Amino acid sequence: MNILLWVLQILLALHTAIGAVWKFSNPEQTVPSLKAIPHGVWLAMSVVELFCSLGLILPAFNKSSGILAPVAAACIAAEMLLFCGLHIYSGDANNNPMIYWLVVAAICAFIAYGRLVLKPL
Repeated sequence: MNILLWVLQILLALHTAIGAVWKFSNPEQTVPSLKAIPHGVWLAMSVVELFCSLGLILPAFNKSSGILAPVAAACIAAEMLLFCGLHIYSGDANNNPMIYWLVVAAICAFIAYGRLVLKPL
């Protein structure tokens, strides 16, 4: 279980870091349902994502920072659920982005649960 959690954490950290870099180079208007997010908040979210990416992998190097992984996963899941809420609110009929965000949120929830309950660091 520990190996599975580490693989998921590393993949989620890479996914989140790439998403953060993408946010710096693309405006929020790229995804129509996210137009409600102000540009400053959009950029701030990318900084938070970079910190979450670090929080997911830092416990591999420092065991005392083990709480960072579930906290980072929970923050990423909250962001994905925020995107889902904005998507529903926008009334966009294309649900493909929302399915993607829900899958990422589920993976985050599994990591947080795994690190807090199943196999703590």
